[in-house]
Amino acid sequence: MLIAQITDMHLKGEGELLFGRVDTTGFLERAVAHVNALDPRPDIVLATGDLVNDGGAEQYANLARVLSALDMPVYLIPGNHDARDAMRAAFPEHRYLPADGFLQYTVEGLPVRLIALDTLVPGKGSGELCDVRLAWLEARLVESDRPTLIFMHHPPFDCGITAMDEQHGLTDGRERLSEIVRRHPNVERVMCGHVHRPIQVRWAGTVASIAPSTAHQATLDLRPGAALSMKMEPPGIALHQWREGTGLVTHLSYVGNYDGPKPFRQL
Repeated sequence: MLIAQITDMHLKGEGELLFGRVDTTGFLERAVAHVNALDPRPDIVLATGDLVNDGGAEQYANLARVLSALDMPVYLIPGNHDARDAMRAAFPEHRYLPADGFLQYTVEGLPVRLIALDTLVPGKGSGELCDVRLAWLEARLVESDRPTLIFMHHPPFDCGITAMDEQHGLTDGRERLSEIVRRHPNVERVMCGHVHRPIQVRWAGTVASIAPSTAHQATLDLRPGAALSMKMEPPGIALHQWREGTGLVTHLSYVGNYDGPKPFRQL
């Protein structure tokens, strides 16, 4: 089974540029074409938050238009730039989305079980997992010991980029989430977005990972106290392949036109 993860698309309305210069719609259109052209083709797509930039209906309409070109099912979760009700209204055909409350759900019937978590706190860049959301997660994990992937927007660990860790991280529920995951060794991966960089870490007895943005990336600046900035590095997606006997193997796939493929030179 092959899963494509796209994240942090930050769409504006059709024809609008983010910050007056970043064509996030064009970037996502190219990412969608990239996913469709992969061979083998992914079975599903996970879109892990900050789907749009300001939570507006026009932006979600633009997102729905672009994502409709995907040749496989896509599963959505909100990030801190999203709005739950507007997101629900824009995707009525996505019946896995709860009709009210938090946008948390499970996806069954695949080689691995998927659990979506909602870390959104309206009006804040940081995220949280309250007692209600965590109790829901524990109840879902108790239901099955099948291999399980959890996907959420805010990562549950510090990544070393100061502003992300101290101002925009998962501020509440991190410790209890770690305790819950440790009790369930069938959790193969926690897959996140938010940081606009490819990052992996051993966490809570499993692996937690972050995928890069389909548009702009956060500057890789690990100096303590460094201000948050962005860089127009190549956009990318994460490709998670479930391999029987091995587990989840993740690749970074850059979106764009690059020279190759060509044979390696013989030494």
